[in-house]
Amino acid sequence: MDRSWMYGRRDKKDFMHGVSEFCMSALQHQASTGVKEFYCPCADCENVNTVNNVLVIRDHVFMRGFRPNYHVWVYHGESGVYVSNSSKNVVHEQEEAIYAEGEADCFEDEDDDDVENNIDDDNDRVEDMLHEVEDEVRDRVFECLSKAAETPLYPGCTKYSKLSAVCTLYNIKTSGGWTDISFTELLVALSDMLPAGNELPRSNYYAKKLMCPFGLEYKKIHACPNDCLLYHKQYMNLDMCPRCGVSRYKRKGVSEGKNVYPAKVLWYLPIIPRFKRLFSIKKDARNLRWHADPDRRKRDGLLRHPADSPQWKTIDKLHDTFGKEPRNLRLGLCTDRMNPFGTLSSQHSTWPVLLVIYNLPHWLCMKRKYIMLSLLISGPKQPGNDIDV
Repeated sequence: MDRSWMYGRRDKKDFMHGVSEFCMSALQHQASTGVKEFYCPCADCENVNTVNNVLVIRDHVFMRGFRPNYHVWVYHGESGVYVSNSSKNVVHEQEEAIYAEGEADCFEDEDDDDVENNIDDDNDRVEDMLHEVEDEVRDRVFECLSKAAETPLYPGCTKYSKLSAVCTLYNIKTSGGWTDISFTELLVALSDMLPAGNELPRSNYYAKKLMCPFGLEYKKIHACPNDCLLYHKQYMNLDMCPRCGVSRYKRKGVSEGKNVYPAKVLWYLPIIPRFKRLFSIKKDARNLRWHADPDRRKRDGLLRHPADSPQWKTIDKLHDTFGKEPRNLRLGLCTDRMNPFGTLSSQHSTWPVLLVIYNLPHWLCMKRKYIMLSLLISGPKQPGNDIDV
């Protein structure tokens, strides 16, 4: 397979399409293996550093290029191929020549002043490339989902499509707390019961692979049991809380290589992709601008919506740039304890953190479909005032 585009000019169409192909390959590898993070193949990270979003890889590659001699994507789902040292040297020299030629073409007949003056133009061009590749990936994902949504579960079936059947069954699996093995057994049994030629996946792996493009990702962040801090960023590699000295894990044995489990976990569900999906739906995008539409929102002095309150107007005055753009989202944050075990005898306390979108009309903003779960703080103790760490 010819992948010379990987080390050519990064403003060419073949590079953009190649990066789009790479992103899809990385997502398929994630769905098949269940890994939570991706190795970044850019020239700086060199498949050593990991990221939790394939779009970060896309940005790195456009800015920095691919690491040398990565024609076979062994860290992203492809089988490795042995290459001798002499062949590696030849390939590396060819890649350097291609890269040097591309750099020379970019800056040919330009002096230093011209290069400096074009930095902003280059940045704009990179941004355009990023948006173009993102749109292409999104189109391919949408095409796969549309095909699954239009494919009947079995010939002649009008009630369920392949996608709706998998979503329905997976919802039951999640609600019932089924294991992956038991869910696979159910899929096999149902597939045998349905008419021949049915499209139902026969394993949990293929069901997850079908639903992977939905982008229902989450991130688990370890937390101090006393809610002092999150083991994130500069605290990521610590085993004990630097403030209270409590262990990060439920039991000892970290240094001995035993299996250890975090004492407390914060589940983070990214909200930006969900906001993007809302704005991609024409009706929802129009409703998100309802608060600033004089033809749709009554302004007779009565308090029907937070937009009628003096606090809303105060925020617009204090943050003038923010207030002028009606698409900027105004969010309300709320939380309360819940007992996940459904028994009053248990004192276990789990705290979901919900976001309410106040841009929406008052008859929609409190609807279940528009309330977003952003964080889930595990128990057994409540975080109290330390919820904001």
